[in-house]
Amino acid sequence: MKIVMIAGSNRKEATSTILAKALEAQMNRLFVEVKLINLYETPLPFYSPDEIFNRHEGVRELQGLLMEADGVILTTPEYHGGMSGVLKNALDHLGQMHFSGKPVLSVSSAGGAVGVSSLQQLQATIRNLHGINSPEWISIGGSQRAIYESEAAEGTIVLDYRAKEALSIFLELVKKISNKVEAEIS
Repeated sequence: MKIVMIAGSNRKEATSTILAKALEAQMNRLFVEVKLINLYETPLPFYSPDEIFNRHEGVRELQGLLMEADGVILTTPEYHGGMSGVLKNALDHLGQMHFSGKPVLSVSSAGGAVGVSSLQQLQATIRNLHGINSPEWISIGGSQRAIYESEAAEGTIVLDYRAKEALSIFLELVKKISNKVEAEIS
């Protein structure tokens, strides 16, 4: 099982990226093959339908990884009720061939209590890309953000029960769909 995660913030110590790293660590403990793409560290050019970006190394890498992925996790801070601009830009560089039939887990970090608006926007985008939205999502906000930030500063990030459960449901969905696709190919 191959999972690709896209950390969709352009801030170095973004809580959504800290959460992505915690999810990555949990999957490593479960022996899941995972690749984290941090858009802060790997910025992509602004998407334009008039330009062809397949020569840009970051875009080629992103597209290649998504083609090989069995499942995708998208993390974003919530800005003004939506996903971050850098994550939307990354998704614009991708198409249905990268998401079709693949489970996607949406994850957000909000300044307020929860980031539901960004999660709904992510799920609408994934539907348009023909991905399969995981029935659960992860959203942290308010005091939860402070806990993740302080744990990250101490070097010990622990996912709460809700996040672990959402991840477990997502991984089970990936497993079921991957096995079905393999059976159909055989």
